[in-house]
Amino acid sequence: MKDFKKSCVYQIYPKSFRDTTGNGVGDLNGVTEKLDYLKKLGVDYLWLTPFFVSPQNDNGYDIADYYHIDPLFGTMEDLDRLIKEAADRGMGLMFDMVFNHTSTHHQWFARALKGEKEYQDYYIFRKGKKGVPPTNWQSKFGGSAWEYVEELGQYYLHLFDRTQADLNWENPKVREEIRRVLLYWKKKGIRGFRFDVINLISKPAYFEDDDEGDGRRFYTDGPRVHEYLKEMVKETGLYEDDIITVGEMSSTTIHHCIQYTNPQEQQLKMCFNFHHLKVDYKNGDKWSLMPCDFMGLKKIFHTWQSGMAEGGGWNAVFWCNHDQPRAVSRFGDDTKYRKQSAKMLATAIHGMRGTPYIYQGEELGMTNAGFTSASQYRDVESLHYFDILKESGIDEAEVFEILRQRSRDNSRTPMQWSDGVNAGFTSAVPWIEVNRNHTTINAEECLEDSDSIFYYYQKLIRLRKEYDVISEGGYEPILEDHEAVFAYKRIYGGETLIVLTNFTDTCQFIEAADIKLSEEELTKYKTLIANDGLLRSATGIRLAPYGAVMLIREP
Repeated sequence: MKDFKKSCVYQIYPKSFRDTTGNGVGDLNGVTEKLDYLKKLGVDYLWLTPFFVSPQNDNGYDIADYYHIDPLFGTMEDLDRLIKEAADRGMGLMFDMVFNHTSTHHQWFARALKGEKEYQDYYIFRKGKKGVPPTNWQSKFGGSAWEYVEELGQYYLHLFDRTQADLNWENPKVREEIRRVLLYWKKKGIRGFRFDVINLISKPAYFEDDDEGDGRRFYTDGPRVHEYLKEMVKETGLYEDDIITVGEMSSTTIHHCIQYTNPQEQQLKMCFNFHHLKVDYKNGDKWSLMPCDFMGLKKIFHTWQSGMAEGGGWNAVFWCNHDQPRAVSRFGDDTKYRKQSAKMLATAIHGMRGTPYIYQGEELGMTNAGFTSASQYRDVESLHYFDILKESGIDEAEVFEILRQRSRDNSRTPMQWSDGVNAGFTSAVPWIEVNRNHTTINAEECLEDSDSIFYYYQKLIRLRKEYDVISEGGYEPILEDHEAVFAYKRIYGGETLIVLTNFTDTCQFIEAADIKLSEEELTKYKTLIANDGLLRSATGIRLAPYGAVMLIREP
């Protein structure tokens, strides 16, 4: 039985992980082929993004069948083998369940369009007002959140792409269908579930225009969301110790996340929030560029870490996923200090209170894609906004720069296994271009270098298992006003951990007094892990550019 507080989850985007069939698309057998690599890294759970039957309008997050594997990725036999082979190596599979919406290709939606009242009630259909949608709510992918259906004379709600129709969780039959899906996969041996945008499932009883924003205040952490989650978990037995559950929470609050994850509530084991990944959004707009607000980043981390600890909640902590740019390109330096800054960012997250998540290639220091033309992009959101931004009058060169920094495709380029053709991902033309820097950034190179980012991650994962202060300790912010260093302290069972991370390309000297220690007390702390260039003296610690260190004092 695994302790999720000591565990580490590795996210796999199968489409870009490893192609074994020569069709340019990654597959389940590609994951199985690389299990020994993942075992070497030391992770406990493998979160696979959706590979169910889908028209792939949103790269699998538009599910047309929750029970069958898209032939693009393999067969049920392939999956059964992957489950067994992973279990044999002490790793569990975590499935990505998209229950806020289905694809409009799902049989439920098809039957709704045919006029079957029972299935129309599986979704949210509403009449418009004199030729305009029921409300002015906006889709998160741009444009109206409502799509008109000529045959029915009604609109359906889609908070995301128009091919992703929102499910009506008010309908008990929908909730029963969802429980049935979970029980099916649980019986198959799946050890974890990640719930996509799960805090958006509860919509208001009455739909009205939003005169303040895009509509999200009416459905984010909606009126019955906690009730629905408690019911789902209770009826499926998902709160069992060895099943790990995590909710993706869009625009949520600490108050709600404590409710979602406090063990007394019996909802989820942990949740993702994304506030720290909006610190470079100008006025909260993803598609407006500005430098990272470092002091804002620190404040968010400190507030969430302290708040969740006080409320008995649990965070999933991370920098990267399939929807975010590469962290080393975004918050570090992906050229001169790529190696150092990748290790520094890892240190900042892996010392925190919460379960760390690693996204494929993060352990190699993979960077943003570096695309230069619209034809290279595949992401539906990026292509939507390419048109929207151009139509708004923004210069095309600036639009390309925005996409270069913001596109979800930055994290979706193929995993870089080697310096060979297509980075060892495929023998065919890949579904999305391989990053050109694979000749120098790849798994083969990392595995041969004892000082690589890979082995640094391996050690961080191991330290969480070895030291209870990392998995169980509280959280105390330190150096809150420092403009270059993010730092915190954690205490548990007589152990004290101090984490110092330099987010700049200049050296920083931290005196013992800065972290509320005497010089004598500082000497009692040993270095648990550090990246390049750490210098300790009698009076303090010198952090090199993008330097990082974990210090521990044991009883």
